[in-house]
Amino acid sequence: MEIGFCGPGLMGTPMIRHLLRAGHTVHVWNRTRAKAQALVADGAQVVDTSRELAARCEAVLLCVADAAAVEETIFGAQGLLSAGDVSAPGRVRWIVDHSSIPPAATRALAQRAAAAYASSNAAHGSAGAGEAASAIGWVDAPVSGGVAGATAGTLAVMAGGADADVAAVKPLLSAYAARVTHMGAVGAGQTAKLCNQTIVTATLAAIAEAVSLAQRSGLDAAKLTEGLAGGWADSVLLQIFVPRMTQTGLAPVGAFRTFQKDLDTVAATAYETGTPMPVSSTVQQLLRLGAAMGLGEADLSAFIDVLQTPRGGQSQ
Repeated sequence: MEIGFCGPGLMGTPMIRHLLRAGHTVHVWNRTRAKAQALVADGAQVVDTSRELAARCEAVLLCVADAAAVEETIFGAQGLLSAGDVSAPGRVRWIVDHSSIPPAATRALAQRAAAAYASSNAAHGSAGAGEAASAIGWVDAPVSGGVAGATAGTLAVMAGGADADVAAVKPLLSAYAARVTHMGAVGAGQTAKLCNQTIVTATLAAIAEAVSLAQRSGLDAAKLTEGLAGGWADSVLLQIFVPRMTQTGLAPVGAFRTFQKDLDTVAATAYETGTPMPVSSTVQQLLRLGAAMGLGEADLSAFIDVLQTPRGGQSQ
């Protein structure tokens, strides 16, 4: 399939490489062209604007920072659906958004895309050409598994969208995902990702507290991975992040600000739905404190830096 991919960052780059290895033609766009250009050696084709993808690709995948970036990529002056001619044969049929954005924003953007597509069809006299020509499918498909999962091709994808649309793009997603779960209508994937982030951030905050307690008690906190292995406290996150909280010089696996953005969305969604979330509220404040400390660009393990305040004049 001819695929467009917007956002070859830490996650997007290995995902694109898996698509290329699966035999797809991948056209890549990024605001910083150098990141897209770096994939030419792997077989990717670079375009100057996301607008160009509408003319070349059946499916366009996004993995960008936030809802504003999604909106600009699709509806901006040089955006995917700004060309006004998306109804011609071979043009984009599916938008798959791997970004983590609010469920309400996802539903609004999907409705806007459908309206823009229908308007273009009407302008080109193709309103009666049938459903395939007059509809664009939106699938929100946030992922879990981090950079390691993207590199290994073992991501978990939580998908929201119509049955037919999710089924149509699932073979693409399977190039880098071990599991694709259809969670419900458009926006359901984003809601599932918020549930994921709720669990992940609370767990990392608890791990950071345990590491801090161990260190202040005179233990070698690095031994927690071995000492707790196989018990109820053991987890993938424990095994990955205790080393990241007790060692230096490890390559980052993501930015702390990403957690802050997602927990702010969790809080907003909890308010909208009337859901009590006292633990997440506390974690949200830890994230805000970290941002105030200048840790926004730090690794995801920066919870430990928020907690490691000096004691008795000594940094712990």
